[in-house]
Amino acid sequence: NMFKAIIIIGGPQKGTRFRPLSFEVPKPLFPVAGVPMLQHHIEACAQVPDMKEIILIGFYQPNDELNRFISSSQQEFKIPIRYLQEFAALGTGGGIYHFRDQILSGGPVAFFLMNADVCSEFPLQEMLRFHHQHGENHCGVLLGTTANRTQSLNYGCIVENHETNEVLHFVEKPSTFVSDVINCGIYLFTPDIFGHIGKVFQKNQQERIQEELTNGKQMPEVIRLEQDIFTSLAGQKKLVVYKTQHFWSQIKSAGSAIYASRLYLKQYHQTHPERLATNQDGTPKIIGDVYIHPTANIDPSAVLGPNVSIGKGVTIGGGVRVRESIILHGAVLQDHCCVLNSIVGWDSTVGKWARVEGTPSDPNPNDPYAKIDSETLFRDGGLTPSITILGCNVSIPSEVIIRNSIVLPHKDLNRSFQNQIIL
Repeated sequence: NMFKAIIIIGGPQKGTRFRPLSFEVPKPLFPVAGVPMLQHHIEACAQVPDMKEIILIGFYQPNDELNRFISSSQQEFKIPIRYLQEFAALGTGGGIYHFRDQILSGGPVAFFLMNADVCSEFPLQEMLRFHHQHGENHCGVLLGTTANRTQSLNYGCIVENHETNEVLHFVEKPSTFVSDVINCGIYLFTPDIFGHIGKVFQKNQQERIQEELTNGKQMPEVIRLEQDIFTSLAGQKKLVVYKTQHFWSQIKSAGSAIYASRLYLKQYHQTHPERLATNQDGTPKIIGDVYIHPTANIDPSAVLGPNVSIGKGVTIGGGVRVRESIILHGAVLQDHCCVLNSIVGWDSTVGKWARVEGTPSDPNPNDPYAKIDSETLFRDGGLTPSITILGCNVSIPSEVIIRNSIVLPHKDLNRSFQNQIIL
């Protein structure tokens, strides 16, 4: 019995809502709770017994950053990791079908498939147990979670048979309420799934040939896992849904990275207590969950937390206050500045007594099923108040206030701004 895991990491044109941060680093490598987003996935996969290899599929050009991450993760987790580059965006179904020989080499009995832009406790071993309990007939387990009625419309909705957990009906982003069980983008498949994708591929192939003969248009071979595969397999006893009570969130926008950081920092109490800063003599005051990279240099009179991660080589001066924020490597926060609900980019500087603050985009804390809203950038003719983002190498002068704004890389500001994108 051996398993593999496939992680879909997208490409440079995906994750545009993540700019200006994705200019510097591929979005899947953006640090969440102090480690690259993808490392949380890889760590969970590496804990599954008999996991033989992890395959990343995307359409990034192979780059130093990705290669460094892959080689350091292979050493840390003692598991082979490979990157397969798609020549075009083929959709998730098309991507795994294109690389099916690589995925099936060595004869895995099943493989996990997950999207890079989710944060989760990744209950992979629970999904495996659930898969074995449900016999031989199905070819896929979908991880589901409960959303509230209005927010369910932004996700893939799953209608299940409550006795058998069989997926009866699947609708991607329905226009009216279908079900409050939503798709988490984390799956376990047997190799049989490729037969079903193959049928869709053949059918599309014939339609494409017709289309190209009649219209001379070239259609790409996009096969979407959700709309093309799940929708047709639902109700055929081929898919079952495993509902998790653990945390789960999408990481679409930069604001949701701060929320995801909070979820992972909280999980560190169980999984990595050594990553959480503690209050000691001669160290800054820590409130709640805070991650500090060992190379950061922080004045003991600073106050950090809750939900703060401080990257490599960051310098924080006296009397600084940081809350609900991510400070990326090499940034400098000068004395007495205040940073709230913000992401401070690589090598940026915030001047003395300056204030950088955003508006949190957290889910409603009173609704246990609330998810983060994929907010639109603009609403009612203005910028939606959200997390403040400073791109890399931005310089904020002393004694100004930057609120609810997005500052693109390499800007030197000379005054205060609010509710603006500063290009």
